[in-house]
Amino acid sequence: MASWQQYLDDHRTRFLEDYLDLLRIPSISALPEYAQDVRRAAEWVARRLETAGLEGVRVMETGGHPVVYGEWLYAPGKPTVLIYGHFDVQPVDPLELWSSPPFEPSIRDGRVYARGASDNKGNFILAVFAVEALLRGEGRLPLNVKFFLEGQEEIGSPQLPAFIAQHKDLLACDLVISTDGANWAEDQPSLSVGSRGLCALQIDVQGASSDLHSGLYGGTIQNPIHALVRLLESMRSPDGKILVEGFYDRVAPLSAEEREMLARIPFDEEAYARNLGVPVTFGEPGYTTLERAWLRPTLEVNGIWGGFQGEGTKTVLPNEAHAKISCRLVPEQDPEEIIACIKAHVERHVPPGVRVTVRPFPGSARAYVAPPDLPALRAARQVLAEVYGKEPYLIRTGGTVPVLALFLTHLGAHTITVAFGVEDERFHAPDEFFRLENFDRGQRGYVRLLQRLGEEA
Repeated sequence: MASWQQYLDDHRTRFLEDYLDLLRIPSISALPEYAQDVRRAAEWVARRLETAGLEGVRVMETGGHPVVYGEWLYAPGKPTVLIYGHFDVQPVDPLELWSSPPFEPSIRDGRVYARGASDNKGNFILAVFAVEALLRGEGRLPLNVKFFLEGQEEIGSPQLPAFIAQHKDLLACDLVISTDGANWAEDQPSLSVGSRGLCALQIDVQGASSDLHSGLYGGTIQNPIHALVRLLESMRSPDGKILVEGFYDRVAPLSAEEREMLARIPFDEEAYARNLGVPVTFGEPGYTTLERAWLRPTLEVNGIWGGFQGEGTKTVLPNEAHAKISCRLVPEQDPEEIIACIKAHVERHVPPGVRVTVRPFPGSARAYVAPPDLPALRAARQVLAEVYGKEPYLIRTGGTVPVLALFLTHLGAHTITVAFGVEDERFHAPDEFFRLENFDRGQRGYVRLLQRLGEEA
């Protein structure tokens, strides 16, 4: 048995306890009242990198939530990989839908239930354990390694563009390994070769100076909720096509290679709808569900509110209404251009009798796609085939990992996403979980990936 494998076996209980300790920290980046917990998680991660044998470990300020850096650079002539992940998590509401408290990890039926169990604490910590096993078990790493772990991914990494640009020498690398991803199915590995971009905004519709009696004033002035509904309806056709002028201008047609890549993946349309609790799938015509989920842009209303929302009835004419919108973007789409298109659309379609404001949110990001001939992709495919006993699918991620495009822009480094969670593990939802089978598999996988990349250099 290899020394690193023996080390993993000997220290499994300690590693599991460390993982559970990290999950107990409520590092919710979106809520200001948890800012100190995000910092506490950063300090925990920094100590854990030092325990693993990394050097130059530091918690670094960004102007927002901090990042953590560590390195081992004693493999002359070998490439340098930057391992990326994030220790912040999503809010936990609705709390009543959790089967156990979200920050009190519970092990049930071979699964760890907690917020962040999979996204992303459960994935990046396995890479830390793998590096420790190599350093403590073998005495060295097969190539140079840097860790870059952030605390603001779940809010779009708003301070990272400036941070990465300012610290590009510190972060310089030949390749990025992102741990922020998931496999296609429990027994089916996958490699994500791209993620969509993101922009988000809020639309505020203002009517009268205060709420009014609907009997006295109804029918005499514009209702902001009605106006907002008309505005939102103008943005999409009934069959799901986006009607915002200029939205598709930079969107390239899908290539035959892209469609073939997705066609290889078994996909049960009815089971997909059934698992989501909807009668049928729906979306932009002319594309499969996977194509719409991974390769096409979207415009979605994330929230809408206004007027009376309590129990019973209140005959009020509300004075304001609001909606939150996010757009997932594909390569070549510029988030700022898309925001400008939506603003212009709103200005052209404002119903009479109201004032409308469009407020962009920070944290926009461009899409990223890895080159299909990237040597590291070949190495990762080989490793996953060995670890799982079957060839991985090449997939895209419908979500957004903002830093991937930043790494390419500022560091000139491409990214491969290798993770050991599974897409069904309820990221961002109640009862998020991580399979313990992959706790062990992931540590072995990251060790073998680093070894393979070092051998092929």
